[in-house]
Amino acid sequence: MSERETTRLVAWSKELRQVHHRLRQALEVTRASLTDGTTGEAATRELLLYCRGFCAALDSHHKGEDRTLFPAIAAAHPELRPVLRSLEQDHSMIAHLLGGLQAAVERAAPPEELDLHLEGISALMENHFRYEERQLLTVLETLELTAAPGEVLGPL
Repeated sequence: MSERETTRLVAWSKELRQVHHRLRQALEVTRASLTDGTTGEAATRELLLYCRGFCAALDSHHKGEDRTLFPAIAAAHPELRPVLRSLEQDHSMIAHLLGGLQAAVERAAPPEELDLHLEGISALMENHFRYEERQLLTVLETLELTAAPGEVLGPL
């Protein structure tokens, strides 16, 4: 195996960490937009923009994992199927929470309510990312998967 191939194999674990880091940052920016002092219609528009971007990025990340990454892991490591099912259940719950946040933003809910939505998403997302990294990073270092990173992990 060439050095380039080894680098490509190890890169999946690195890319997962990078996507998780960017999603954490997007959530921080979204939460900060609630407290930046902007009020009224301008604040609602700004939050809607951040929330739509964050929600779309997180949802795309999870759909890519469910569609491409997890089936590849299950094929190479069948013993991880229970872990993958648990992660997919988290994806479903996070999607439900994102839907609640989007609905609250669209009806211009007060900042306190929006922050509660974001806090719930943040708690579940962080727990999910940590579990996923503990369970899968070693596997990702050796996973042979030929696909575009954006297809597998969402927008980078």
